[in-house]
Amino acid sequence: MPQLEIVDLKASYGPHTVLERINLSVEKGEIVSLIGPSGSGKSTLLRVLMGLLPPEHGTVRINGQLVNYADKTTVRALRAEIAIVFQQYNLFQNMTVLENVMITPLKIKRWPKQEVEENAVRLLTRVGLGHRLKAYPDELSGGQQQRVAIARALALKPNVLFLDEVTAALDPELVNEVLDTIRALALEGITLFIVSHEMSFVREVSSKVVFMAGGHVIETGSPKEIFDTPRETRTREFVSKILRH
Repeated sequence: MPQLEIVDLKASYGPHTVLERINLSVEKGEIVSLIGPSGSGKSTLLRVLMGLLPPEHGTVRINGQLVNYADKTTVRALRAEIAIVFQQYNLFQNMTVLENVMITPLKIKRWPKQEVEENAVRLLTRVGLGHRLKAYPDELSGGQQQRVAIARALALKPNVLFLDEVTAALDPELVNEVLDTIRALALEGITLFIVSHEMSFVREVSSKVVFMAGGHVIETGSPKEIFDTPRETRTREFVSKILRH
């Protein structure tokens, strides 16, 4: 049974259709990268799956269970399964790094404080920031702040993690430290959904690559299939342009 199954998904912003006929199946532990030109619907798909933009049509199942996006209780349950990290860090500036990672498990989940703190310390150590627990966000580099954001998402113990252009707002020299963190996550068996323009990284880390354009899934395959032997003309056009740079 797929961990995440999307069938005939459609979504719109007002009169403008932004996703149409999206079909995708993801197995537990897969690393799925969404690639494509800007405006192709990659980030929008993550927002729909998170319940931030309601779908017009189609079905989404998590571990075989149908997600009813019109039901707030169901959406809350969904967010216990899936967490997302955006390209903007959205950290609380008046809280330390440790407090930023602890706040949602404490205030929303109401998990025991000692358990939450121990887990937060472990996660921050895991992303290379165990020595900055008492630092505030404005004392950190962009790459460090993004790693805090990843630790904060992991503190909710999700089964699936969405990473939406998490290196897009970073200076080039800071990108690799975040990519190294994602590489480490990929080895731990968590299911990852990655939207990225870092094509060499996508090729290295992904088990499945999904090429999107115009709000549609054009082609899905292994990194080798998508980058070396794409079937669809639109995929070949995109790949040929990005590989020239």
